[in-house]
Amino acid sequence: MDSSLLVPGALLGAYLLGSIPFAVVSSRVFGLADPRSYGSGNPGATNVLRSGNKKAALLTLIGDGAKGWLAVFLAVRFGLSDALVGLVALAVFFGHLFPVFLKFKGGKGVATAAGVLLALDWLLGVGTLAVWILTVVVSRYSSLGALIAAVAAPLIAAMMWGGGGATVAVGVMSMALVAKHWGNLQRLLAGSEPKLGAGKKGKR
Repeated sequence: MDSSLLVPGALLGAYLLGSIPFAVVSSRVFGLADPRSYGSGNPGATNVLRSGNKKAALLTLIGDGAKGWLAVFLAVRFGLSDALVGLVALAVFFGHLFPVFLKFKGGKGVATAAGVLLALDWLLGVGTLAVWILTVVVSRYSSLGALIAAVAAPLIAAMMWGGGGATVAVGVMSMALVAKHWGNLQRLLAGSEPKLGAGKKGKR
């Protein structure tokens, strides 16, 4: 490939990969309703789980995480610079948030961000995941776990790598995740956010 086309090709490819709506795909595979038509309307694994089909939710989770991991893995494999790897990470992540295949109305990005972090450095991914798990176990709020993990990720990245393109990318993803969970944050502060296992109708 012409080197002048490598960067735009990588970014476009990452964005299109991120745009694949695994929540919709898995729902169709299992003969379920479109996840945008019930619950929170969010095309993500948590909302698919509200259908009662754990296999569909698991497929959504794996698919959303895998596309984030694959885009960054390939960027690293092809020897792109740290800054370009960071841009690829953002492209696949924002592809999930604003997918062209769903008229730019995507999910909240937690699973895709987790895949990106694992591909950037498995220690960063595992560390951030541990923060999420610990928060959820203690509080029973999935959204609170996502918010705290989002804040923790760039701090862990900065401690591991210092500055650089990848650290900046993690910081941008963190801010986007907090923004996508802003409604959850408001409900947490108001005491109206549903806990895990409290029912299937609450928004996440």
